[in-house]
Amino acid sequence: MNTLLEHITARLDSLFAQLAEGLDAPPAQRLRLEGLLEAAVLLGGASEDELTALLSSRYQAAFSRTPQDDFGAQWRQLFPFPQIPAMQQRAPVVPSTSDDL
Repeated sequence: MNTLLEHITARLDSLFAQLAEGLDAPPAQRLRLEGLLEAAVLLGGASEDELTALLSSRYQAAFSRTPQDDFGAQWRQLFPFPQIPAMQQRAPVVPSTSDDL
């Protein structure tokens, strides 16, 4: 089971690093990782609380702030287990026409 937790940690780090750099992270990447989180619980390798703590620590390592800082103290209500708070940065909006029209 240790190998599964190592894979989960590596994938969390990869996902959060992409998002922290402002890069795109495909939904399939997040969904597969959420499946691994659920599998770890079902196989008895970790509890939901342990994986939530892992997720929070890896989030903080990537973004230098916690999910609580970004989404509030009740962030787990917004993202119930096994959902991952993986939000891309807003794309910059640049006007394509002048205001003189």
